[in-house]
Amino acid sequence: MRVACPTCKKDSEWSEGNTSRPFCSERCKLIDLGEWANEGHTIPGTPSIEAFESIEELNPEFGDGIPSEDRLH
Repeated sequence: MRVACPTCKKDSEWSEGNTSRPFCSERCKLIDLGEWANEGHTIPGTPSIEAFESIEELNPEFGDGIPSEDRLH
């Protein structure tokens, strides 16, 4: 089966012989990975708590951190 490479749109073979599938080459695969790493590609939706650098970004009312009585540790 032939498919269009998601990066360069060139025709590419979708088979076990193409270790870069669905991309046409390792180069196109790495270009796509770079786009994700640089946030050029994103998945729509609300970020999970793990996406925030700190609890303050998630909820500004925790400006001094999480109260000790609410901490898990």
